[in-house]
Amino acid sequence: MSNERSERGLLLVVSSPSGAGKTTLCNRLRGEFSGLGFSVSYTTRAPRRGEVQGRDYFFVEPRDFEQMIARDELAEYALVHGNHYGTSSAQVREALGRGRDLLFDIDFQGGRRLQQKFPDDIVLVFILPPSLGELERRLRSRGTDAPEVIDRRLRMAIEEIHHYRDYDYVIVNDDLDRAYDALRAVYVAERSRTVRQRRAADAVISGQGSLLAMGGAER
Repeated sequence: MSNERSERGLLLVVSSPSGAGKTTLCNRLRGEFSGLGFSVSYTTRAPRRGEVQGRDYFFVEPRDFEQMIARDELAEYALVHGNHYGTSSAQVREALGRGRDLLFDIDFQGGRRLQQKFPDDIVLVFILPPSLGELERRLRSRGTDAPEVIDRRLRMAIEEIHHYRDYDYVIVNDDLDRAYDALRAVYVAERSRTVRQRRAADAVISGQGSLLAMGGAER
């Protein structure tokens, strides 16, 4: 399924504590909406098993990341769990100018900076786990991080969860299908907002005269 194009694209930011399921939900949304692009972040952390350069992240050295900041090339950046993450400003502006939507799988710090730079184009969604106990179970069961890393992520999760108040929408991921239906509904509704559908509406209105003429001829 593809989404309608408008004058300007939409920036859909999805944030959550690590392990709450935002990446799974984002991948599912991208799978249904082929026109929804994914913002590939730059990061200084090492790739995890199965991650591909340029598809999942742009993996760069800390020195290169610092130079990008100095050149003001990042629309947002944040330090998360000891590693830097950031989004290219050029990528965002190009997408918006072409009427393309971009999906961001980023934390609350990045979402806040994007909101400051693109307040009229952004939609913020926060994914909550059903409980901290369930969040811990998910983190330990996926087997990708050392125990001390998981403990750090759980401590950070308590802080991150409090930022849900800064978001436009909150979805509790206690059931994956139900959470996806909610995320999908947010995206479809936001795509249909008047400010993003002016071109389509104007096209309908511009054809009104010919329709009236045809109706008169039939009478």
